[in-house]
Amino acid sequence: MSRTINCVMLGEGAEGMDYAPYPGELGQRIYDKVSKEAWQRWLGHQTMLINEYRLSPIEPEARKFLETEMEKYFFGEGSSAPKEYVPPSS
Repeated sequence: MSRTINCVMLGEGAEGMDYAPYPGELGQRIYDKVSKEAWQRWLGHQTMLINEYRLSPIEPEARKFLETEMEKYFFGEGSSAPKEYVPPSS
């Protein structure tokens, strides 16, 4: 049975995740307030950040950067793409 939450990103009721997608307090906040759809959007944004900044997620500095961006993406002013980023053409 799926849970419905009021998603902070979509601003409406949406299907919630089945488990916390990230450890700790931030993961619990995401579980409580972020929908599956919004999480998928973050994963795409995170992939762009990893590629554009050439991050290695096994490095502690890169993980901290991504965690900070995740916090901003969901609960802050938003996470931006680098100035030089050009989205792929459709």
